[in-house]
Amino acid sequence: MPNSDYSAQNIQVLKGLEAVRKRPGMYIGTTGIDGLHHLVYEVVDNSVDEAMQGHCDTILVVLEGNDIIRVEDNGRGIPVDIHPSEGVSALELVMTRLHAGGKFDKRSYKVSGGLHGVGVSVVNALSGWCEAFVFINSTVHTQRYKLGIAEGPTKEAARTSLAPWALARLDGSPPEDALGRGLRNRGTVIRFKADSSIFETTTYNFDMLSNRLRELAFLNKGLKIVIRDERLSVPKVHEFKFEGGVKSFVEYLNESKTVLHKDVIFFEGSREDPVQGQVELECAIQYNDGFNEIMYSFVNDINTREGGTHLVGFKSALTKTLNEFLKKSKQAKKLDESLSGDDVREGLTAVLSVKVPNPQFEGQTKGKLGNSEIKGIVESVTGEQLELFFDQRPDVIANILEKTVLAARARIAARTARDATRRKNAMDSAGLPGKLADCSEKDPSVCELFIVEGDSAGGSAKMGRNRQYQAILSLFGKMLNVEKTRIEKVVTNEKLQPIIASIGAGCGSEFNSARIRYHKIIIMADADVDGSHIRTLLLTFFYRYMTELIERGHVYLAMPPLYKVSYERKNFYAYDDGEKDHILSESGRDPEKVAIQRYKGLGEMNPDQLWETTMDPARRNIIQVHMDDAVEAERIFSTLMGENVASRREFIEENALLANLDV
Repeated sequence: MPNSDYSAQNIQVLKGLEAVRKRPGMYIGTTGIDGLHHLVYEVVDNSVDEAMQGHCDTILVVLEGNDIIRVEDNGRGIPVDIHPSEGVSALELVMTRLHAGGKFDKRSYKVSGGLHGVGVSVVNALSGWCEAFVFINSTVHTQRYKLGIAEGPTKEAARTSLAPWALARLDGSPPEDALGRGLRNRGTVIRFKADSSIFETTTYNFDMLSNRLRELAFLNKGLKIVIRDERLSVPKVHEFKFEGGVKSFVEYLNESKTVLHKDVIFFEGSREDPVQGQVELECAIQYNDGFNEIMYSFVNDINTREGGTHLVGFKSALTKTLNEFLKKSKQAKKLDESLSGDDVREGLTAVLSVKVPNPQFEGQTKGKLGNSEIKGIVESVTGEQLELFFDQRPDVIANILEKTVLAARARIAARTARDATRRKNAMDSAGLPGKLADCSEKDPSVCELFIVEGDSAGGSAKMGRNRQYQAILSLFGKMLNVEKTRIEKVVTNEKLQPIIASIGAGCGSEFNSARIRYHKIIIMADADVDGSHIRTLLLTFFYRYMTELIERGHVYLAMPPLYKVSYERKNFYAYDDGEKDHILSESGRDPEKVAIQRYKGLGEMNPDQLWETTMDPARRNIIQVHMDDAVEAERIFSTLMGENVASRREFIEENALLANLDV
């Protein structure tokens, strides 16, 4: 019998851009801060696609007041003529229809990042209002939209009706003078205000946008990208232009490192594929004396954070090439087995960028390339070019092989040490370290691990915790700085072994996120300089050897109070001096009856105080550690924790005034 409550009238048909507004996460991933910034990237990507075809050399991104974004370029301009079958301007189609754009016509765009054709129309759909200005052959056409819907047809506008910014050219020329010179005559301007009813916040982060734009400038040599923050009384401006392209990118990443060879290994090439047509590749490589791999891969300027077939091809070619050269070198007698992929990538900094006419990405976020044919193309080009370079530079390959052989020997030593200390079962409490007071709950999603500095604080935490789901691991003293050592020293370090064993997922290349025993790993250290150092050392370890912990949002920082303010048998807790002063300024309090206790360490807190202020989920403050920009995270860890003293001193001098030290 049919269900009378479910019939044809219950089936909704979403027209135009309604689907985007109904389910924005399907198109931009999230309605949080990342999704907000994704709007800007979508518009900028269209301008970059113009640059990739050689039609644009300058892009300007402006953060106006009132959360308004303006993106300008000097490309060809979105077509404004009437579409023959749709009866509206091409501009209106691009701005208001999903899957409408020039990216599907390979005569207009050989390659592009926005192949799904949903980019700027999604931005329009998720904006309270949006407006487009198109400059073609000295004419200006405009159209305005509200909630993704055009308020009227595309029309030609008089220049006298435009704002000064619309008249000025991107090269800095002034608005039209008496002779009509210095006038903007080509390009596109998209100006929009994100819909506050959809996004959790509509306040943009200048640094987050700046970092992505810098990345795009590296990937498109010669392209100038400018970002200007006009929300400030004195506008903040960053300008990016790199003639070296990905080669400059590698030099930037290695700024604070000691490199094994001064010249960056750079090569480019192309292959004609029966499926893809012309596939282009460029790559830059430079080794340093560190122990970590820095590898960024891109497809059509999209950061493929999860890798894909192009990265597999590159890694395979690198490992194979170095093994072939090892056989012919004097280093061969120092090693009884072949170099592994991890061996050849120790200390490697590399950027790989491929241009693919028809990429197939896995997942909505385009994080992984799936085209099987690209693996062979990248592997072939990379192998040929590396062999050619190393044949001509025997000094470079000799230095690299010496380092990779040392890495291989360290790997073998680490394997031996790991096998000797490996727990038989990650969930078997018999294999847990003695310093760990485990919880009774076995579901990782509800379990918390507090890594506590000091036995005294650890004792208070053990007594104050909720034993069902909170585990305590006490550490004493500062642990190893993993930035300056290889993995065999990491897996045998007495301070780090308990952490590795407690989390239960291994470390380094063997880390398996499915085996994580706690989904909240909370670093709880004293609120002083020493505590900050402990936190930094632990974060360095997690970043280098358990990166997925941070990427998946499992790492947190506890926020213990600095003061306890007591008044008439009531206790108030302050987490900084400003909060303390606010408590003291409360009206009606007799200053002589106020008692202030300054906590010098967690060990001074009673178990009930520690629970109440720092461990109780209902009342505590904790900070989730996440990575907004992997490139900057890499540079910061290398600078602050690496061997290059000069770069660290420079960083400290530049940022000393920003420090908030409790002395």
